[in-house]
Amino acid sequence: MSLEPEWSTRRVDGRMVRIARWIARDPDPAERPLIFFNGIGANIELITPFAERMAGRDIVTFDMPGIGGSPAPTWPYRPWMMARIANRILDDFGYGPVDAMGVSWGGAMAQQFALQYGQRVERLVLAATSAGMLMVPGKLSALTKMADPRRYVDPTYLLRNFQTLYGGSTEGADGHAARITPPSSVGYFYQLMAMMGWTSAPFLPFMNAETLILMGDRDSIVPLANGKILNTLIPGSRLEVIEDGGHLFMVAQADKVVGIIEEFLDMPVDRKAKKAA
Repeated sequence: MSLEPEWSTRRVDGRMVRIARWIARDPDPAERPLIFFNGIGANIELITPFAERMAGRDIVTFDMPGIGGSPAPTWPYRPWMMARIANRILDDFGYGPVDAMGVSWGGAMAQQFALQYGQRVERLVLAATSAGMLMVPGKLSALTKMADPRRYVDPTYLLRNFQTLYGGSTEGADGHAARITPPSSVGYFYQLMAMMGWTSAPFLPFMNAETLILMGDRDSIVPLANGKILNTLIPGSRLEVIEDGGHLFMVAQADKVVGIIEEFLDMPVDRKAKKAA
């Protein structure tokens, strides 16, 4: 895979978004592209270490309006709108079937995308996420610090409070802090608004994609119980618990987690079961 992604900013479905695409150097025809949905307030650069570890497949992601390099939105949006933008981006690149992945807030978006475009998504990876408003809340101390804008603009504050914020191992905290671009206040607020009243729970029993759920056992923001709820609701899903995993186990235990994800994505798809669904 190329270490530097292709960058573009384009108008998609009436909104300007910044897009990144990592192109596999020696693509394997059996490995589908991966559409990635980031966490709340998270810019594309934060997934760079993950993208660089993934080999043999293209990875596509984009900054939500007002986040990273995407211009601030002039009007609010709902998850189905961002799912449609993701689908059109994939069409523009000429992709067919894909796998989808989301982390935290992006995990909810990945669920929306997989439910909305079920015939396109073969496999789904949900990391440190929940079914939306039907969720077990995290620790008050973590949620309070998460609401403080200093975690985006002051690396010292983030590093000092990393353990309280995210829980689990602090490995990789320095690199994570250095890659953060503060979101616009409007962009962040609209991201929060987008998920107000949203839940995937009634629809998860009809999920068509084979699903891997990754949860940290020490996540201060999205406790493990939320992964168990997803595992119960999504037929045939697989739950993997990351030991000593905080909310950012994708950063702190990157090699281990990428290995689990690649193994899952590389398994043959049970097309008979998918067709029956």
